[in-house]
Amino acid sequence: MMTSSRRDFLRTAVLLSAAVPLAAAGCSTTDPEEERSGGGTLEKARDAGTITVGFANEAPYGFTDKSGKLTGEAPELARVIFKKLGIDEVKGVQVDFAGLIAGLNARRFDTIAAGMFITPERCASAAFADPEYVAKSAFMVKEGNPKGLTGAKDPAEKGARVGVLTGAVEAGYAESTGVKKGDIKTFADQASAFEGLKAGRIDCIWLTRISLADLLSKHEGEGFEVTEAFTPVIDGKEQLGAGAFAFRKADAELLKAWNDELAKLKQGNQLLPILQPFGFTQAEMPGPDDTAAKFCKG
Repeated sequence: MMTSSRRDFLRTAVLLSAAVPLAAAGCSTTDPEEERSGGGTLEKARDAGTITVGFANEAPYGFTDKSGKLTGEAPELARVIFKKLGIDEVKGVQVDFAGLIAGLNARRFDTIAAGMFITPERCASAAFADPEYVAKSAFMVKEGNPKGLTGAKDPAEKGARVGVLTGAVEAGYAESTGVKKGDIKTFADQASAFEGLKAGRIDCIWLTRISLADLLSKHEGEGFEVTEAFTPVIDGKEQLGAGAFAFRKADAELLKAWNDELAKLKQGNQLLPILQPFGFTQAEMPGPDDTAAKFCKG
């Protein structure tokens, strides 16, 4: 649900330079002032018939399948909405998750299509659309759940070693709920976290239920399970992960156009059918009060 989903955007420029385009794509070079006046990224993309999105190759949010096609909940949603905006082709640039916002602001692509969680810190550097999903947490554990992990406080109380993805919000959740730093193990991706769980180096993987359900689908019959979803509470506040597209702050026209079309999909109950093939359910659909402004406030 990577989720996510969801990772800190601070990373060195070295990672950005390693970004590999999925397809050759011309990124926007629009001047910010021109964008504010309405002649920027949206107009340019309509004229070209194509737009470029950044993704992090994290299933089920944005990834390339075995055939090399860019897919996932965010790219497929992008295809639907951008087509409604008169843009027929969506191209992708793969970037390490932690470098997505920096890549956006460096104009390597025009929006982030990676199921990225909206956080106050990220809102300081990018303009987030309203969320397309709101996800809860879960644990992946060995079958039978030997340590009885069912909620956010359990890993600390039961001395469990927790696996999280590098830069993920779940690392903060674990620390805030009392898990010892030495018991929080970071992994570069879902596959390596699973190998850590399989090898017994950790007792659980903490991610969104969506992310873990996707991971489990790749390892059916291998002796693992995903717990029921739960919502961490940190400092008295529920920590729901709201995933959304992110745009450059100068791209106000593009952001508004996106939000208008997203709202139509929500009102017409057309959003879930787009996301459902990637494991999303009605439980993850945003409510009327789930806005970017709400999650930017924290």
